[in-house]
Amino acid sequence: MKEKILEMENYAQEKNVPIVEKKTIAFIMKYIKENNIKNVLEIGSAIGYSAILMASAGENVFVTTIERDEERYMECLKNVKSCGMDKKINVVFQDALEVNLSEEVKYDLIFIDAAKAQNIKFFEKYKYFLKDSGTIITDNLKFHGYVGKSEDIESKNLKSLVSKIEEYINFLKENTEFDTKFYDIGDGISVSVFKHEKE
Repeated sequence: MKEKILEMENYAQEKNVPIVEKKTIAFIMKYIKENNIKNVLEIGSAIGYSAILMASAGENVFVTTIERDEERYMECLKNVKSCGMDKKINVVFQDALEVNLSEEVKYDLIFIDAAKAQNIKFFEKYKYFLKDSGTIITDNLKFHGYVGKSEDIESKNLKSLVSKIEEYINFLKENTEFDTKFYDIGDGISVSVFKHEKE
């Protein structure tokens, strides 16, 4: 599988597909092992790189991953199959804001790594699919060093996106349902643990 992972890293670099940084995925895999996580939901599959690595973190880890881009979805399916992970990873081809997941399935961990401007919407939609004391991890909160410096950004689109990420960070800090810690790992991540039982 190591070869396949390397191949995916090269593909991502060549095709300019954003994949999770090595330090970040190493942190998440360790988190999965240490917290006995079995059921993971990922928002944003890209080519399946992080889903495959998360699923490989333990024998009983099962990952459901959602991707809306058809080309990436097809590439993800191919990679999952060639890593022999098709029994451990379920790839869903749809916009994550439109997916209707079964409410009977609850997740130990939700990993948000999709359209950054939609982070609050993803969080609000999917928190109901978390088990009690489940965790939501979000990636790219530094966004290549731009976060915290949105005033200096000239590009309108970039400025708007970075402002949305800053808004999301404040949303997490003020959220009383979750206890959130921020880590300066990779491109910046947050780990939000659900604090009390849902009503």
